[in-house]
Amino acid sequence: MRLFEAIIDANHRAVNGDPNAGLHPADFADELPVIALTCIDPRLNAFFPNALALPADQFIWLRNAGNIIFEPMSSMMRTLALACAVKGGREIAIIGHTDCLVCKTNALQLLEKFKELGVERHLLPDNLNEFFGLFSSERQNVIKGCDIVRHSPLIGPKIPVHGLLLDIETGRLDWVVNGYETWQRVPLSGDAVRASGPIAGALSPLGAFDIGEMKFPEGKIGDLATKAGGWVSQKIEKVEETLPGTPETKAGVAKQVEEYAQKHWPKPPKIPIPPPIRPRPNFPTKR
Repeated sequence: MRLFEAIIDANHRAVNGDPNAGLHPADFADELPVIALTCIDPRLNAFFPNALALPADQFIWLRNAGNIIFEPMSSMMRTLALACAVKGGREIAIIGHTDCLVCKTNALQLLEKFKELGVERHLLPDNLNEFFGLFSSERQNVIKGCDIVRHSPLIGPKIPVHGLLLDIETGRLDWVVNGYETWQRVPLSGDAVRASGPIAGALSPLGAFDIGEMKFPEGKIGDLATKAGGWVSQKIEKVEETLPGTPETKAGVAKQVEEYAQKHWPKPPKIPIPPPIRPRPNFPTKR
């Protein structure tokens, strides 16, 4: 079991109430320290690095609004690259979270908020969505960030790039992108997307999907309901990427599809936040 497989396994056991859940950092010395990019949301202060079961000195924490990566040569990419080259980071994790306010804020709302701060419209960029990186899906934003980082010439091929999503109410971490595997997009037929209206077209690829195509990493990645929910979210994201029209139209269609999916594939019930996961003492263990 590799580092992030062990991290997620320990996290899930802790969330499920296992008082012995934890990690032996010494077992993963060759994969530490970890570089994590998260959102600036202050609610995350209570979760990191404890949610990863890592000691603070093995956790390089980077933050920006919405944990957004814009371009392969952007300022954040420069910081990630230096964190690897200078600070010795061995693995990168883009970690989004549920209930993200950047995700919930559209361009009109953002204009109103800036106006309240005394910033008038003519002082702002023409394309607010593009400049601020507004997005409509936390999972899709993580996937996009991982894709940009993985293809940046500043990040070497030896650095795994993971994508995770943190449930802000429970502290549970779930895979979005497993950096240990070869991440491949699931191809979608253009004809299927265009079939009989936006909703029908959006849902048509779901029926053709073979659950056997999915590769789940080793370790305890959650129960069947969580896997099913993750599968549906991934399909919704793929549909939104291929839909014709403006970003606002795509987001509207994707929202309707997501509401349909949530109705038919409900999420597991919420559970209380467990105590922080502490790194366990370094005593001899068998690999």
